[in-house]
Amino acid sequence: MRIIGLGVDLAEIDRVERLLGKYDRFPERVFTEHERAYASRFANPARRYAARFAGKEAVMKSMGTGWRRIRWQDVEITGGGAPRVNLYGTAKARAAQLGVSEVLVTITHTDVTALVMAVAVGEH
Repeated sequence: MRIIGLGVDLAEIDRVERLLGKYDRFPERVFTEHERAYASRFANPARRYAARFAGKEAVMKSMGTGWRRIRWQDVEITGGGAPRVNLYGTAKARAAQLGVSEVLVTITHTDVTALVMAVAVGEH
């Protein structure tokens, strides 16, 4: 296995909370149904949304692109236990183009931020 790309992103939880309050459709436009269901189980869903938001950005960076070339909902960060990445549509196509077989992620939180590191790996 070889490392194809590395990405990291930091999201401010209060910024994500403001977006959730300001734009009713923000969760539906950015997060998958699984991500929304997971976040809604918690008293402070903004913390989980911030982690998923940072995760999506980190995954996109690990594949050498940004959110303009990969749809937000085409990257899914699972919850409950060790996080995993599911790729769909534009993200899956980019992964195939690069030879990415898996994207590994790790998530950490403070009271104010969520940090995610992503490593895109492939067979070699």
